[in-house]
Amino acid sequence: MPTPPTNEPPRRDEPTTEKILIVDDERDVEWLFRQRFRRELRRGELDFAFAFSGAEALRYLRSGSAAGVVLVLSDINMPGMTGLELLKHIKAEHPELKVVMITAYGDERNHQRALSYGADDYFTKPIDFESLKQQVAPLRSKP
Repeated sequence: MPTPPTNEPPRRDEPTTEKILIVDDERDVEWLFRQRFRRELRRGELDFAFAFSGAEALRYLRSGSAAGVVLVLSDINMPGMTGLELLKHIKAEHPELKVVMITAYGDERNHQRALSYGADDYFTKPIDFESLKQQVAPLRSKP
């Protein structure tokens, strides 16, 4: 007979699924991230949510669906709201969230602006997924 659910937090040895919101106007990014993190997804260590614009990302973060989001990975150059504008909104509304900016351009000005707006890190495309996995690893091991 199954054990009835409790309101106790998960034990440290039980895996928890951390959610990462990925924001990019290029839809093939979803396939790329799901492929590169397939083991972590299969083991239930991570879950991804995808938004294809800054406005869609803000709607998601303001909804009840955003529970469990511990990290936002956002492209900088997107039509409409840029990733830097999104970063300012996220830090104003959800200062506890880690935000990593991603760009196809090694632009030092955007890099400095991202850091001054509160970005926790900055990656240039093509993404070094091994470095990104190292960035994500501490988030997965939190109790």
